[in-house]
Amino acid sequence: MKAAAFFDLDKTVISKSSSLALARPMYRAGLVNRSAVVRGAYAQIVYLLLGADEKKLERLKEGMLSLSKGWDREEVEDVVRQALVELIDPFIYQEALDLMELHRSEGRLVYIVSSSPEEVVRPLAEHFGEVGVIATRAKIEDGKYTGELEFYCAGDGKAEAISELAARRGIDLSQSYAYSDSISDLPMLEIVGNPVAVNPDRDLRKIAAEREWQVRDFRRPISLRDRLGNVPKPPPKLTGVVLAGAAGAVVGWMLIRPRLARPDRTAAKT
Repeated sequence: MKAAAFFDLDKTVISKSSSLALARPMYRAGLVNRSAVVRGAYAQIVYLLLGADEKKLERLKEGMLSLSKGWDREEVEDVVRQALVELIDPFIYQEALDLMELHRSEGRLVYIVSSSPEEVVRPLAEHFGEVGVIATRAKIEDGKYTGELEFYCAGDGKAEAISELAARRGIDLSQSYAYSDSISDLPMLEIVGNPVAVNPDRDLRKIAAEREWQVRDFRRPISLRDRLGNVPKPPPKLTGVVLAGAAGAVVGWMLIRPRLARPDRTAAKT
């Protein structure tokens, strides 16, 4: 049987500073004032940074879905692919890229497992080498978004998706690896034989110590733009409000993380 390595995306592959890297270029470019879509996404960023309980998080998720209703899936993915480098330029841990290459060299399959939507994760994952993607799926009809979710890839959902994939591909999970920074990904870490806590939050660090799991601290973030070299500017049809809207959607989705849905932490902050 094959083995695999499963990587969470945000703060595991993308650096801790990625949230700021997503927001600042939009603000500097004035995009937050040029489109109602982007204004809505920016408001959600502020909302999230101030803390969100589970009910608020659910409303934010529904808000992002309603924003995308009626959009063409292929066009959105093309726009996101351009916006990732042109406007967002996320920072990626070199250690994560090196580990992916190591796993591939040893015959393991590599997957990115993220609560962000496929349309965001796939264009980004294209720059990680040969990887598969397990991510949140929006419901599509006739090539357009319906404003509903088909699958939300978070918490237990990640573990279930990995189990289903393992059954289809003949993957031995007892010989596989999983990497994450968040306690919310505990189900994903527990389902493999080799769980690794990467830049773990306090709760995950505690569990990793109790269970004697490996802990890694990634400290070498590199710019996606630097990794790719000279990147052509997007064609005219992808600029302006359309590109701004896609960037806003990327920001909103990338910042909506299960870790924020913890009322006890929120209460302590407010």
